[in-house]
Amino acid sequence: MTDFILRALLAGLCIAIVAGPLGAFVVWRRMSYFGDTLAHSSLLGIAIGILLDINLQLAVIASSVLFAVILILLQRNKTLSTDTLLGILAHSTLAFGMLILSLSSAVQINLVGYLFGDLLTISTVDLWWIAGCAAVVATLLAVYWNSLLAVTVHEELARVEGVPVDRLHAMMVLMVALLIAVSMKIIGVLLITSLLIIPPAAARRLAETPEQMALGASVVGGLAVCGGLLMSYYLDTPAGPSIVVAACAFFLLSYLAPALLGRRVQ
Repeated sequence: MTDFILRALLAGLCIAIVAGPLGAFVVWRRMSYFGDTLAHSSLLGIAIGILLDINLQLAVIASSVLFAVILILLQRNKTLSTDTLLGILAHSTLAFGMLILSLSSAVQINLVGYLFGDLLTISTVDLWWIAGCAAVVATLLAVYWNSLLAVTVHEELARVEGVPVDRLHAMMVLMVALLIAVSMKIIGVLLITSLLIIPPAAARRLAETPEQMALGASVVGGLAVCGGLLMSYYLDTPAGPSIVVAACAFFLLSYLAPALLGRRVQ
């Protein structure tokens, strides 16, 4: 196994393990559009990083966190609905980012890699970034799991009981932003949110408790990363789409298998 495949596999597994429980909350709270907006804004972070000649990983993390804070602040303004606000930010930041990148001849060749993931771009430094950020997100999820569940099940009741609902919502958006920023090189800007949505959706069919769904989502995500990277390596396909296709296959299997098994039992 070549070094770049091993680095991509370790990075992908770190992301999948954390994306499982975090994605479960994204599905439960219907925050997928938040993920898309933050993912699209990460391309603008790449463009700014290239323009200012600074570390791209740091630039992407900084821009994603910055736009997450902007989203949180703008949500308090009721002039525009949330979906309208997210749509404006998602498409405008993506357009600005692609415009800047298209004007720079140095990165035109790698634009597809930024959009759909590129195995060759995963370095040892990137792996440490991913592992560190994944550890931070995992720690926050473990510490605030019960509070996040309480807010998800009944927000008003949690607020009455003294749970800091607004603070937890802000933390959730920032965790999504952080995970999206560090996983961009593997999945790509346009497909990155799918790793937060498809594995939890696949695990939801078979889970009976929130913890089972979170654990199942991590397992499905890990299997999707392994299957997608194998497909990418042997068929020379982009890493991001390959991982998403593998995740979709597990999603279809989770929905079709119980029905088929039920018919056979009958």
